[in-house]
Parts: sequence; structure tokens; C-alpha cells
Amino acid sequence: MEFEGQREGEEVKYVFRRHFVTTIRGWLWLIIVTALGFVPSLIWPNNSDMFWVWLIFFAVGLMGAVYSWMLWYFSFYIVTNERLRQTRQKGFFQKSVVDLELKDIKNMSYGVHGLFATIFNYGAILIQTEAGDLVLSMVSHPETVYNELENTWHEKR
Repeated sequence: MEFEGQREGEEVKYVFRRHFVTTIRGWLWLIIVTALGFVPSLIWPNNSDMFWVWLIFFAVGLMGAVYSWMLWYFSFYIVTNERLRQTRQKGFFQKSVVDLELKDIKNMSYGVHGLFATIFNYGAILIQTEAGDLVLSMVSHPETVYNELENTWHEKR
């Protein structure tokens, strides 16, 4: 795999992203707005235009779900033999990229906190540097990702 900004001789070790459960707000939005679309047909049951009203509500809900999915899909982490790159989509037209050289990492740890995190297997990875901490939140399979990141970090040191 190659990515924009990849350096010569830099090798991608693996790519990971946040857990899919981070899209739950979008799916809840879809369910709630779609359900609200039925309210006008309960108030005016014999009106034939109520299907179109519901369809508009459904389209708005679907846009929210697609937006949530887009933020999840276009936000990811790339680990190479030299660095960790965090790419976060923050809106339709806003993206941020953070690069952290593996040699700058001082310590790493991970944690899984709570019932849902345990059930759905997501957690946070804390990466400590001299400049400050980088928290990778809601990472899917945090133990596996942590072990892979730890191995790559130790190879670089």
C-alpha cells in the first residue's frame, strides 16, 4: 500500500481505524428521524402525500448515517517502519493529519474501559512523547493494535 506523503524507503506495516461503533450516532439519527417521519401520517392518516413526507424524513436520516460513516471511513491510522500517521476526517471539507516519528515515542499503554468497550472490543491507546500525549480513542481490537505498534516501535529503536 502507498499513501500520499510516503517517504522514499518507508514501508507500511499496517493500517487500522477506530471501531465501527463510532458510527452509532449516525445510525441512531437514521432510526429516530425515520420514526419521526411516521408522525404526520398518524396525525393525517388519509392524506396520500404522507409517504413523500416520510421519504423526506428518511432521506435526511440517511444523509446523517452516511455522514457518520464517511467520518469513520476516511479517518485511519497508518503505521510504517518510521512513523505513525493519524488522518482524521472532521467534516466534508476538513481533514487533519498528525505524524509521530517512532523514535520520538517514550512509552505506550492501552486500556479497555466499560461494559460496551469490553463487549465490542474497543479501547484507547496512549502514546507518550516528550512533546505530550497522543490518545488514539475507540480503536478496534486495541490489544492487537497495541502489540503490533509495540513490535514496530521496538524494531525502530
